[in-house]
Amino acid sequence: MASPNREDNLLVPTSIHWTCDDVANWIEEIGFPQYRLCFTNNLIDGRKLILMDASNLPKLGVTDFDHILFISSSVRDLLNIEKPFWNRSIADPASSPMGNYLQIKSRTGPTLDKLSYSQFLRRGY
Repeated sequence: MASPNREDNLLVPTSIHWTCDDVANWIEEIGFPQYRLCFTNNLIDGRKLILMDASNLPKLGVTDFDHILFISSSVRDLLNIEKPFWNRSIADPASSPMGNYLQIKSRTGPTLDKLSYSQFLRRGY
């Protein structure tokens, strides 16, 4: 597998390369050890963590509203993704190139596995 260039290493959060255990350890570190199994049983790794927002966390078993808010906010902070505006139209593009890149990287496959952030920017996905 091609290694990302230095520019990409500085811009892209390293958490997208986390294993399921890394994600589970992080969930414990932010104060929610009771959800460790929710994340490991659902095989949530760094790339799938990108998708963990308030609409997806209940599907894993996180049902306390305050916990959902805190965890989804922590995921955004971890990935440097802006908080979505409540009045943003779904027709509007995502607010940042990094957010778009991370959404694409949440999927898998040979082409996407090799896609670097600088390639993403050049190709104008």
